[in-house]
Formats: sequence, C-alpha cells, structure tokens
Amino acid sequence: MKITVINGTGKRGVTYRLKEMFLTRFEPNSGTKEITEFYLPKDCPCFCGGCMRCCVEDESKCKDFEYVRHIAKAIMEADLIVMTSPAYAMHATGAMEALLDHFAPRWMPHRPAHEMFGKRAVIITQCLGVGAKQAAKDIKRSLSWWGISDIRVFTGALMENIAWDGLSEKRKNKLTAKIERLSKRTSRINFDKPAHTSIATKLKFTICRFIQKKLYKKNADYADAAYWHSRGWLGRSRPWKPRSK
Repeated sequence: MKITVINGTGKRGVTYRLKEMFLTRFEPNSGTKEITEFYLPKDCPCFCGGCMRCCVEDESKCKDFEYVRHIAKAIMEADLIVMTSPAYAMHATGAMEALLDHFAPRWMPHRPAHEMFGKRAVIITQCLGVGAKQAAKDIKRSLSWWGISDIRVFTGALMENIAWDGLSEKRKNKLTAKIERLSKRTSRINFDKPAHTSIATKLKFTICRFIQKKLYKKNADYADAAYWHSRGWLGRSRPWKPRSK
C-alpha cells in the first residue's frame, strides 16, 4: 500500500499534528510500503499562468511541469491520497489552490485518468473559528472531478489562534479522538479492491461523455475528445470497470 500526502503549508502547526496522528496507523509495520509527502509551496512554488497549453496540448507543455510531474506521479501510484490544509481566509491555502489549478487537465471535462476512479482520499482541515468546511470543500471539488468517489473529510475548529501545545487538554482530547476514529476506519479498508464509484461520479462522467462525443464528431483530432476515444469511453468502456486485455 502506498500513501501520498500533500500538505497545504510547510508550517508544522495543528493541521500537521492532526495529520501525523492520522498516519500513525499506517506506519510501515502495518503493511504500508511507502508514505510520500509533499509540502507546499516548497515542492511546487508556482502559480498557473493560464496559458491553457496543458489542456489544449499536453501536461508536459506546462511551464511548471518539472514540479508538477513528481506530485502527479506520486498521486497516480498512491492507494490513498491525503490532502491537508489549514483554512486561510475561509479557504484552502493559496499554495494548495495553486497546485490544484495545475491539475485542471485531469478534470473529467478534459482528460481524467482512469486510475482515479478507484482511488480513495482523505482531507484534513482545521481553522480558527469557521472556514474548515469551506477549505475542505475547495479540495474535495477537485478530487471529485478527478473521478474519486471515496473522499473522507476531517474538519476541526479552534477558538484560539495558538499552537497545539497551547490548547486545553479538553480540546486536545476532542481533536485526538476525532482524528483517531477517522484513522481507524480508514485503516480497516481493503485497499486491494478499488473504491466504489458513486452515482454522482457516474452522472458527471455521463454528461462529459455526451459533450466529448459531440466534440469528436466535429474534430477527431481535438485533444480531449481524442483522449476519450482512445480509451473507449465514447463507446461502452468505462473507467470504473475492469479494462479489457
């Protein structure tokens, strides 16, 4: 089993502490082969320039490809994707949103990877007051449009802008119990089997397929439509079904 963790900040605060607690059950001696972590913005210090070459041509044409490709490879190889972010101004961190912008080509209206439809993800967010749910929603929106259906979310709210060690024991215990429950439930999953694809995901795919069929009829060389055709998705093949050999 492989886990890829993307931290929305390099700050080792409360969110970092919660993530470490979550991963405790996934140490190598528990059957996990590898945990790969990235810290933003250090591992991808770039903003999308909006040139659209990744969508119109290929992801390798992106000016930030050398940064993004390492993260993309780790995500594709992962059995479990863990995304963490404190809430900044009631949203995910700017660094996290900047990274997600680079994955626009992997949204279903463009060129989703069939592997994503069987993956699982966990989102961990926390904030001062309110905003954690919105931060999680920012991340979940992208993951769901990549094709991931099984997305588990942890949100926590603090009343004081202080580090973990400054929290009251009552607050620490409440957060610890909540993250440990999520970790326990997630660790019990049989990752040898792909995740179930939800009706909502299949509906999104169906709408995108309808659009791609029309685009392919107009121009068979159009990058997105040609991609869908090459995978048989304009026919009867579906990314959540076993691929025929």
